[in-house]
Amino acid sequence: MTVPDTDTQQLPTASGEGSTEQVSEGSAPARSALRRRRRMLAMVCGGTVLLGAAGMAAAAWIKSPAQVAADTAAPPADVLTAAAERRVLAETVVTRGQVTASQSVQVSSAGPGGDGAGRSVVTKVKAKAGEPVAFGRVLLEVSGRPVFALPGALPAYRDLKPGDDGQDVQQLQHALASVGHSTAPDRPGHFGAGTERAVRGLYAALGYTPRPVAENKEPEAKKPATPPAPSTHPMVAMSEVVFLNSLSARADSVTAEVGAEASGTLMTISAGDLLVSGGIGLHEKGLINPGQKVEILAETSGERATGTVVSVAQAPKAKKTKSGEDDKAGADEYTVKVKPDGRLPATMAGQEVRLTIAAASSRTKVLAVPSSAISTGADGRTTVTARTPNGSNRRIEVRTGMSGDGFVEVTPTDGARLTEGDQVVVGVDTRHTEQGQPR
Repeated sequence: MTVPDTDTQQLPTASGEGSTEQVSEGSAPARSALRRRRRMLAMVCGGTVLLGAAGMAAAAWIKSPAQVAADTAAPPADVLTAAAERRVLAETVVTRGQVTASQSVQVSSAGPGGDGAGRSVVTKVKAKAGEPVAFGRVLLEVSGRPVFALPGALPAYRDLKPGDDGQDVQQLQHALASVGHSTAPDRPGHFGAGTERAVRGLYAALGYTPRPVAENKEPEAKKPATPPAPSTHPMVAMSEVVFLNSLSARADSVTAEVGAEASGTLMTISAGDLLVSGGIGLHEKGLINPGQKVEILAETSGERATGTVVSVAQAPKAKKTKSGEDDKAGADEYTVKVKPDGRLPATMAGQEVRLTIAAASSRTKVLAVPSSAISTGADGRTTVTARTPNGSNRRIEVRTGMSGDGFVEVTPTDGARLTEGDQVVVGVDTRHTEQGQPR
């Protein structure tokens, strides 16, 4: 008899009796049973791994009370030290300031321009903001009439015409000569034929005709039967000239626009060297004196300069509230004027700057320690504590001098020794990394 070359297994029958039936390993029932056994084995292995991991996590998080106390205990305090130095000490005052010119002039219209003009309208704008202002050149035009700049410290306060005398006439004569129009043979301060000729020459160079002198109005009863001929004498209208006290003049701002009403300020012109004006409080006033050096920093542009205090106001600067009333609460600021050591660049005009004023200085290097190293004991002695290389402390009595920049000048007394480079105790570091610990 031939025996089949297959594996068999005995399976129980449905009747539960011990009868068997031969089933091939490759049959569907055998494969299903193998898969079930494999899944069961995988589940048992996975569960074992998870139980092991959970046990390790619990061991890491669960601590005994003794371990918790040890972990949260404060570490030992650490001593902070700093080296004694030989340095120049300077006591400084830091405040804010504004860069302005020695003269600022607002150009505005005084009314209609030329003859027959009913409105005051801007008809030309020649100057641009940020550009230098040239003397004897038109800045702008209002209703056909020019507005130009001339050198001079005295503001125009009247129309100047032939026959006038005064300091303002003499200033006009100097200004006309500086732009190439001589007033000879007129004597200084008298508006004569030479000045009249120079005025005509200036206006002609600008491309305009000077305004004629207005005739005095007579009452109706005194008017002659034949009207007099119109005046041909020229005058310089105060609304047409701007006097500036320096050759270095520039247009800070230009608000005039061609075709717009010529009202308000049309242009702002600065002249003269740039100066710096700052403010200090009453508690700082006694520290600032003329002659002290100043560092000037324009924080927006990073430009730096140095200067000197030239004056400190004796009375506080009046401040205004939004309603225009005096601000009593802010009336304790005193103005400090600073003159730059050299000419400031024009780009700093109008900028707010930081002023660092050297209120006092040791001038030469002195032995100094951080101010936190100075202590006064119950015995009234002023001391510093030096830290030796082996970690011990040595108390040294000192006499203190000036302070500045966070340091204090010290001089050891009674033969004590403290030299540059010695480490002195400045504090105890009690900072901890654990949240909730004192700092």
